Amino acid sequence: MSRRPARPSGMPAPTSAPLGGRRIALLPLAEAVADRYFGEFPDDLERYGEVARAWEIHDTCHCLHWALLDAEGLADLEREVAWLTGVLSSRGFPLEHLARNLELAADVLAECLAESAVAIAGHLRAAAADVRMT
Repeated sequence: MSRRPARPSGMPAPTSAPLGGRRIALLPLAEAVADRYFGEFPDDLERYGEVARAWEIHDTCHCLHWALLDAEGLADLEREVAWLTGVLSSRGFPLEHLARNLELAADVLAECLAESAVAIAGHLRAAAADVRMT
């Protein structure tokens, strides 16, 4: 990547999503994923600069939102992740990092939401596998 990206703009990241009749706050989950992500990929902070964490949280909020909406029958996680894969690929973002982010999101959901998120975590892991096959 020759220049660093700007801060996220356009459609703001969702802040909550429905699950089983309650609202799940996405920002704390995305921040936990970001902590783990940058623990594994610290070079992304240098590569993308100060906006790296903002983008990580922004995109992770969307992925978590899609996963929870998918569980409620309101979205298609596979389709949305395929779209994001195309966008990030066109920008030269390493798709292995996206796949790992989806796995980390699955781990965080399973830990924080326990049994209510087991199937959702499985769908996120399947989406990660699809990204790796791209």
